[in-house]
Amino acid sequence: MRTEYLVTGAAGHLGLTVVNALLARGDVVRALVLPQDQNAPQLPDNVRVFVGDVRDPATLEPCFLTDVDTKLTVIHCAGIVTIATKSQPIVREVNVEGTRNIVDLCVRHAVGKLVHVSSVHALPTLPMGEEIQEICHFDPTLVVGHYAQTKAEATEYVLTAARERGLDASVVHPSGICGPNDFSHGHLTQLVRDWHDGRLTAGIRGGYDFVDVRDVTAGILACCEHGRPGECYLLTNRYVSVQEIFETLHELAGRKRIRTYLPIWFIRIVAPLAELYYRILRQKPLFTAYSVHTLCSNAAFSHEKATRELGYEPRPFRETLADTLHWCESAGLFRKP
Repeated sequence: MRTEYLVTGAAGHLGLTVVNALLARGDVVRALVLPQDQNAPQLPDNVRVFVGDVRDPATLEPCFLTDVDTKLTVIHCAGIVTIATKSQPIVREVNVEGTRNIVDLCVRHAVGKLVHVSSVHALPTLPMGEEIQEICHFDPTLVVGHYAQTKAEATEYVLTAARERGLDASVVHPSGICGPNDFSHGHLTQLVRDWHDGRLTAGIRGGYDFVDVRDVTAGILACCEHGRPGECYLLTNRYVSVQEIFETLHELAGRKRIRTYLPIWFIRIVAPLAELYYRILRQKPLFTAYSVHTLCSNAAFSHEKATRELGYEPRPFRETLADTLHWCESAGLFRKP
């Protein structure tokens, strides 16, 4: 029996990286993309593309149809990542209702494996100094922020299906995904662009755990093969301060060093204005009340379980920044002098 892979959110940063990694192994890949997705043209020609929306089960049904000799593995990458302060209905519709639709179809069609991409935000934050590891049950009332709550609720639905409905499902929890080939222009890519083009003249005191999209992809593929049903795996790297990011960018690119780092109390005051500023520019905001909360929270995540069971090993963060800089330049994302 042969295995085919269905990747949801296949035109996103993570989804596209997963698709390319599967193809590099010689696997048969199905890609689910949104109607008129502007990044869909980035998908390779040898991918079977399905157009649909995780919020609409009727559009998903064709993705799951297989013959008797094919086992389908589903990698559910589709989701909305946001650091916006205000809750947005579409975030819950995609992250929670969309995940429920995918899980229900996986059960109905008896797929061979589901790997659900959750987030470290789904885990309750522990006090500073305490190591954060995998948990078994998720409660949206125990996490802060609308995005985190949707990821917690969706993750619990996946694990319940594994416990009670016989679904072979595993969950991975990436931290802040970054790295090259980010056609969606995520938050760290935007940070690199703003720094390079001189739009950032100061940083803030804080940091987070950032992980390379290629390492998350490797962890996901390993989870497809070795992830235990009903188990979760943290796909993280290490804590990186904002100052370390800017210092490393300075060393790599040789541009002007940022020397001013603003206190958190000041950033909390101006964050609403920054959010409005980026909304006017039609760009993803870098600093919001929620992102400031995140940059000041405990980010001592342990990937020991993923390393032990999946062979997961993240690369040095400096390499990720160097490759991101190179890709941004080659993609023409930097402003001309």
